[in-house]
Amino acid sequence: MVQSDGVVPERASWNKPLEFVLSCLGYAVGLGNVWRFPYLCYQNGGGAFLVAYFIMLIVMGLPIFLLELALGQYTGLGPDEAFTRIAPIFNGIGYCTLVVITLVTIYYMVIIAWTIFYFFASFTSELDFGSCSNEFNTNGCYSVVEDSKCGETETFYNKTCTSIEVICANNGGYLNKTYCKGEGDVPEHLSKVIKDRQLATYEYFNNYVLGADEASWENFGGLRWQLVLCLLLAWIIGYMCVVRGVKSSGKAVYFTALFPYVMLTVLVIVGCTLDGAVDGILLYIKPDWEKLLEAKMWGNAASQTFYSFGIGCGSLITLSSYSDFKNNCLKDAIIVAAANAFTSIYAGFAIFSMLGFLAFKLDVPVAEVATDGPGLAFVAYPEALLQLPVPTVWALIFFFMLFILGLGSQFAGIEAISTTILDRWPHLRKRQVFVTLGICICCFLLGLPMCCNGGIFIFTLMEWNTASWAILLIGLAEVGSVAWAYGCNRFLDNIAEMGMELRKPARWFWWTCWCIITPIALLGVFVFQMTTFTLASYEDYTFPPWADSLGIMMGVATLIPLPLFAIYALFKYKYSGWEWFQPTDAWGPQASKSESNQTLSDTLEAPIEKF
Repeated sequence: MVQSDGVVPERASWNKPLEFVLSCLGYAVGLGNVWRFPYLCYQNGGGAFLVAYFIMLIVMGLPIFLLELALGQYTGLGPDEAFTRIAPIFNGIGYCTLVVITLVTIYYMVIIAWTIFYFFASFTSELDFGSCSNEFNTNGCYSVVEDSKCGETETFYNKTCTSIEVICANNGGYLNKTYCKGEGDVPEHLSKVIKDRQLATYEYFNNYVLGADEASWENFGGLRWQLVLCLLLAWIIGYMCVVRGVKSSGKAVYFTALFPYVMLTVLVIVGCTLDGAVDGILLYIKPDWEKLLEAKMWGNAASQTFYSFGIGCGSLITLSSYSDFKNNCLKDAIIVAAANAFTSIYAGFAIFSMLGFLAFKLDVPVAEVATDGPGLAFVAYPEALLQLPVPTVWALIFFFMLFILGLGSQFAGIEAISTTILDRWPHLRKRQVFVTLGICICCFLLGLPMCCNGGIFIFTLMEWNTASWAILLIGLAEVGSVAWAYGCNRFLDNIAEMGMELRKPARWFWWTCWCIITPIALLGVFVFQMTTFTLASYEDYTFPPWADSLGIMMGVATLIPLPLFAIYALFKYKYSGWEWFQPTDAWGPQASKSESNQTLSDTLEAPIEKF
């Protein structure tokens, strides 16, 4: 990289093609593969859901995945410059993806902070998240470990072993093996008591880690210093991994993309040997073919396909923009797609074997302990780990795996933000270390409100409204700009220029997907999400209207750049008619450009390239 005064440094590139593949894999394979896919599979017909998932992967997920990789590799530019040059009217798409990935990066790092919190908390022989003897625990706290130490006529209640007769007389507590009047069903007057039971792991996460037990939007609370330090550490580690852009993150991904598979395999092997594991696994994969007739199942399969690939966020375009022009990104796309799908299914065996074991220990159906999201990662699964011999070791393995999975997904997000800045102002490339530092500091500060007692409410709003319905429209705009405005056949010819000559059946397949099937699928999923959309909530706490409005505004904010930049260009630059949908003169393969130094203004002012 040239650092001489007055000379703009050249763009970086991957040292090896494998670094690019692993970076895409680390980005696509994240926490959602562990805590979202297995639960969706179980809820939507097990094996039947897999059929729908693979169909949607082929006709929607993989086509957009390849489109983004090919676009980034062909232009050698980030999403903002790439879409500006392919058609001036679509110059806002790149900035839509920038808003999305910035918001996702901010709240996603908070999850990583939670994993760091649990990882350090696991360095003890007595794991606090399995105990009911802490100050923050309530009388209704229930510990399976402590309950196992109680006598035949006792159960764990009010932080001690209490006789069932006393509990029945007081009409309180949770009865694990409940008999108030001989053997039989639980008496009707105890039904409310049973619902009030809280696992120790839940109280640890909600009351201690988050401090949300008494929080609300009106009583938001202050910063929790433990979470602040964990978030700071997460950003410091993230910064050290991407400090030199792809030159440093390309080295880190060898560990962050591959090591989670080692730990996941350990958890699968151990989980499958436990009592009740078979029941959990069968619940996970047993097909319910009637579900294939339900639109909801297809909508969930399509949504999971879209989100699991991380498409519509600009990160894949960014990563591929650093690839060699002749790299076979088609092969890379297929490899990453296959690995992503495999990981999702494989993780399900680790999750549901352990949930089956937990259900066996609790003497309840597996469906009662099956959950997704943070409730799975920080409540249900840790509760199962407590039942294993030497639980400290298994807790350390599990939370370290979550940390690595989350961290690997962050590299591409930080890189996408920095690339947008460096492509817009190329002279800053020689100050990349400071640009990246500034990004990390800003994102850290913006994430601090989520470290307050009520921070989980902001987190819920952001997760609920950012990378959800809005990115489906961004994905549709991406496909439309390439396949409809620029021309699908032209784009396929560009792919051939990069050394990936496609036979007629392959060209027909990609043309059909990009021009017809994928846009229809995106619209269908968007309509499905709109018809099933509900306002954000945390457990049974309903947010006030102004908070719901704030969440919806977050989603709308990710789309605003598209019309805003289009209107700006219409008034500032003199194009006419179809020229707004044609590539500018600055459009072209990265191999034909000595440097990618044109600014947005230069690009839009360039004459339209005639085809």
